[in-house]
Amino acid sequence: MMPSSPDLVIRRARTSDIRGIRALVAPLAERRVLVSKEAVTYYEAVQEFRVAELDGVLVGCGALHVMWEDLAEIRTLAVADSMLGTGLGGRLLEVLTDDARELGVRRLFCLTFEVPFFTRHGFAPIEGQAVSAEVYAELLRSYDEGVAEFLDLERVKPNTLGNTRMLRTLE
Repeated sequence: MMPSSPDLVIRRARTSDIRGIRALVAPLAERRVLVSKEAVTYYEAVQEFRVAELDGVLVGCGALHVMWEDLAEIRTLAVADSMLGTGLGGRLLEVLTDDARELGVRRLFCLTFEVPFFTRHGFAPIEGQAVSAEVYAELLRSYDEGVAEFLDLERVKPNTLGNTRMLRTLE
C-alpha cells in the first residue's frame, strides 16, 4: 500500500530535480520501457513535471504535455523500483489528471507498455487517429517527438515498437 507517511510529497518539479528525474528514468530507458532523452529536454519541460519525494529522495515523476486545445499526453511516468506496487504511480497519474482538468484538457493520451496499469486508470487502447484531419495537419507542424509518436509517424516507429496508444476522456 501507499505509504501514508507525512514525508511523502507530490509537488511541481524544480530545475534542481532534473538529475533525480533522469536517475529514475535511466533504468527504464535501459529496459526500453521509456525513451531516453537529453538533459536539455528535461530542463525545457520542467514545468510539465510533478515529482514524488519521500524523505528527501525522488521516488517518482510524471509529466503532462499539452498537445492541443483538448488533448494532452502523460509522459515519463516513472516510479522507483522500491515503490512499485505501492500505488504511487496511480497517485502521480491522478495529480497529472487534475492538472489537465485545471488547464481545460478533456482527453489524455499515453504511449505505453503498461497497458493494465493505464486501463485501471480509465485509459483504453486506440487505433488510428484521435484527432480531426484539421488538427492532425496542425500537429504535423510540431517539432516535438512525442507529438510525432502520437500521430504515429513512420519516422518514430523505432521508438514506439511494442507500445500501445491509449486515450482517456475526462469527465
